[in-house]
Amino acid sequence: MSLSKPQISRLSLVIALSLGISACNSSQNDGNHADLSTTEEVEQFLKQSEQTLSKLSVEINRAEWIYSNFITDDTAALSASAAEKLTATSVRLATQATQYSNLALDDTSLRKLNILRRSLILPAPLDPAKNAELAKISSQLNGLYGKGKYCFDDGRCLTQPELSAIMAESSDPKLLLEVWQGWREIAKPMRPLFEREVELANEGAKDLGYENLSVLWRSQYDMEPDEFSNELDRLWGQVKPLYDSLHCYVRGELNKAYGDDVVPANGPIPAHLLGNMWAQSWGNVYDKVSPQDADPGYDVTQLLAEHGYDEIKMVKQAESFFSSLGFDPLPDSFWERSLFVQPKDRDVVCHASAWDLDNLDDIRIKMCIQKTAEDFTVIHHELGHNYYQRAYKNQPFIFKNSANDGFHEAIGDTIALSITPSYLQQIGLLDEVPDASKDIGLLLKQALDKVAFMPFGLMIDQWRWKVFSGEITPEQYNQAWWDLREKYQGVKAPIERSEDDFDPGAKYHVPGNVPYTRYFLAHILQFQFHKSLCETAGDTGPVHRCSIYGNKAAGSKLNTMLEMGLSRPWPEALEVVTGSPEMDASAVLDYFAPLQVWLNEQNTQANRQCGW
Repeated sequence: MSLSKPQISRLSLVIALSLGISACNSSQNDGNHADLSTTEEVEQFLKQSEQTLSKLSVEINRAEWIYSNFITDDTAALSASAAEKLTATSVRLATQATQYSNLALDDTSLRKLNILRRSLILPAPLDPAKNAELAKISSQLNGLYGKGKYCFDDGRCLTQPELSAIMAESSDPKLLLEVWQGWREIAKPMRPLFEREVELANEGAKDLGYENLSVLWRSQYDMEPDEFSNELDRLWGQVKPLYDSLHCYVRGELNKAYGDDVVPANGPIPAHLLGNMWAQSWGNVYDKVSPQDADPGYDVTQLLAEHGYDEIKMVKQAESFFSSLGFDPLPDSFWERSLFVQPKDRDVVCHASAWDLDNLDDIRIKMCIQKTAEDFTVIHHELGHNYYQRAYKNQPFIFKNSANDGFHEAIGDTIALSITPSYLQQIGLLDEVPDASKDIGLLLKQALDKVAFMPFGLMIDQWRWKVFSGEITPEQYNQAWWDLREKYQGVKAPIERSEDDFDPGAKYHVPGNVPYTRYFLAHILQFQFHKSLCETAGDTGPVHRCSIYGNKAAGSKLNTMLEMGLSRPWPEALEVVTGSPEMDASAVLDYFAPLQVWLNEQNTQANRQCGW
């Protein structure tokens, strides 16, 4: 699953860019108070900036949409041109904004200025030629990923979704290794482009008053950058014991399935054997590691087929969940303009993503839907973005975003946690809800996707932040990548890798320049949201059995938070739903509590040596 799916939604780089005014740390005005004329000047500046950026965001959204759906040299040039124009405007406005940075203004104006100063993902240098170069490189990297294919000796050339299907379904270690290695060939040409992109973006960050791009990225969370890094460490520390138990169990079961020569009983797990192209989620190896009595008696992929669910019906069903909470139906334009099925006649970026093209009602998804349980969940995730986008449409342009980017990723996944057996029964997919004895199997399947993902969600930006700061040099790109993967995930490359490789580029979010910490945060927040919304709905049973489907009270509380957009610091938005301003991973532990007890029992009984 690409988290996007997790993924890996392209939440939107366009949104982040279009908010992208960064400012220097100094001010041309050292006064502590704003006089009336200056206050009016700031208000006028903000008004004009929002109008300009709103207009440009629509232009780049359309250019990016066309490019992602019709990958050609011409559409790449149009996309790069729009990005260059937007970035140049953002840099120009940033220099104008510096004169207001030390003024005493009203809270709304100050918040807008702060957001404008910190939200650029790829800040271009002031030099117009370097700005154009950065825009071109960004477009080239996206194109290399979107057009990527691996060709087998028999002449079959498969795209990433098709290769991922093999990774999900095959039990042949040799085939899995070939596919794993083959897809990573598409990333090798990215290395010099990525290195230059980092140089240019770091120069742009320094031009705008930041030490490097790492500091800029980490400054977007209503707290100091180092304080935010410490917050991530705290949250990971809460869930790591659960992950360690899961890793130990899965490695032991894969060892039994494949033998010592393929999966050693101790140490890291080879990355090609976990059912996913990036070993980021492990749900596809459930059949290899599940206990004999864990079968709940149904398979959602099979149920979808039996009940005639095609790609459109899957999306319609996800829409109906939001409707049951009190949200308005999706507009007709969503159904007319979205991409649901991979075209046969052209290259497209298949990575699932949600789009807001006009900052109002032109919301869409772009996705090459597979008729599987996984993509049924992904659709809910992407629609979560769309409903969030529409909820904050009446906010001023600068506040048209989520409380923090983890919130945007969490909403659809919060809904997906309610895809329980009782929900499947309510919508007619399942005849009978399995009894509680089957919960371990269901929780294990959930944990293989969600708990297994958490260290991956954390390490990608740990790698990028070190690259941006210079702690990881270009000569260490690949080695450092695998060092971090082993540190956080306990996985290793199945074959020897070198600095001729660029394995980070095989993951969409690296060439696509999409920050990834949001996905880690989303995996914490979704459980925190789910637990609180279940309490609002009056559900007193185990939280993993709760579904908020059809509960208008839960929907109303959720919508109140969504409508806030970025207008208030994220702790205030979080408190609306959860009653607490702090992120807390204990809800993850509560959800999986029965599973962790069971995992520890299995590992003890098998005398497994956990850790790596």
